[in-house]
Amino acid sequence: MTLSPTARWTTGWLLAAAWALSFPLFSALAPHRLWGWCAAAGYLGAAAATAVGRRRAALAAALLGAVAVPLLWLVLTGQGQSEVTVIERSGRLLLDSGRLYVDRPAHVEEYTPYLPGMALLGVPRALLGGDGSGDGSGDGWVVRLLGDARIWCAAALFGCLWAARRLLGGGPGGGPGDGRGGGPGDGPGRLLPVLMASPVVALPLTVSGVDLPLAGLCCLALAAAASGRPVLTGAALAGACALKWTALPAVAVAVALLAVLRGGRHAVRCALVAAGGTALLVLPAALLQPAELWRQVFAFPTGRAPVPTPASSPLPGRLLTELGPWGWYLAVGLLLSGGLAVGLSLLARPPRTVVAAADRLALGLTLAFLLAPAGRFGYLALPVLLAVWARSVTVPGVSRVVTGSFRLRPSDGGRPTVRNERPGGHFA
Repeated sequence: MTLSPTARWTTGWLLAAAWALSFPLFSALAPHRLWGWCAAAGYLGAAAATAVGRRRAALAAALLGAVAVPLLWLVLTGQGQSEVTVIERSGRLLLDSGRLYVDRPAHVEEYTPYLPGMALLGVPRALLGGDGSGDGSGDGWVVRLLGDARIWCAAALFGCLWAARRLLGGGPGGGPGDGRGGGPGDGPGRLLPVLMASPVVALPLTVSGVDLPLAGLCCLALAAAASGRPVLTGAALAGACALKWTALPAVAVAVALLAVLRGGRHAVRCALVAAGGTALLVLPAALLQPAELWRQVFAFPTGRAPVPTPASSPLPGRLLTELGPWGWYLAVGLLLSGGLAVGLSLLARPPRTVVAAADRLALGLTLAFLLAPAGRFGYLALPVLLAVWARSVTVPGVSRVVTGSFRLRPSDGGRPTVRNERPGGHFA
């Protein structure tokens, strides 16, 4: 028996509500519990609106309950995960001394497990004159709202997704990827706002926001690669790699996509821009505080720092480390083996479409998060976001002009056919 679209969407919102309700019941973090109550109310309202055929109202209810209300409340009351304070502290240190990391941190709150690019998202709080207390208790509502790192993380995500959609020809007026169904979910273009309202994006956006800029830059890099723009692709990759070292798999996938669509010269140009841009953003901090960068950015997230990382979800890599010292090496070995396998797959069968590239990157990141010596379930939201985003900006079975010189047709079993352009702007 096949469920109708209305039944499927109603069921989906109800499942999201059930997931949100698990946070007030089981989470020890106050921001998570608050998000759970608000999001559950929004998702239940979305389910009720969908059941009576009001799909736009359903999406509005989900966005209001899962994003707008809890985000504004947490921002204006100065609540959030510790990542918010860490980013804002980095921005303040950058402005005050040019340094990014606390020297010889003694407590977990003093560690900054991010590369220098993340500090830029904390600069607005310092520029607005935040009191530096960490909870914003002495700041006015304007400083809290405009200076909160979550707002700038969200702005980076939405800006990158907007630019990626424009690159792929799916502007607001229609075009590929702009589904024109009767409500959310009726076309691929409608998946993006639903994704924003889903727990995959709504929860991290509300409580921390730290992984959103990385996700947005990865999406932008894949879109730029698919549209044949090596310099823009490299710049987006450099920005991502300057935030977290977990962005490195995106470089391999984007370069492979460029190579198969535009040739080796474009792929090499992209790789050079990515490497040069990353060095330009990271090298000053590496020269100024080499020991702290290694200790906080690499040793701490992998469980090799004096202070244990709080990222301790019972994922396979983490469970292996609990078996003894050899378990850590086994986890790292499996992690490297998984990365090598994904890298070889890029050589043997490189991705030829945005969806294929996003899926390959999602696969690589999933393996990395599962096999890392330390990790959280929340990290898996990034692969899900990539896979859903790619499908939100593409329409299966529709020819797409990707650049001024190529046309991609989903023929030959879903692989695009590249055809040269004739003089005068007409395609062969």
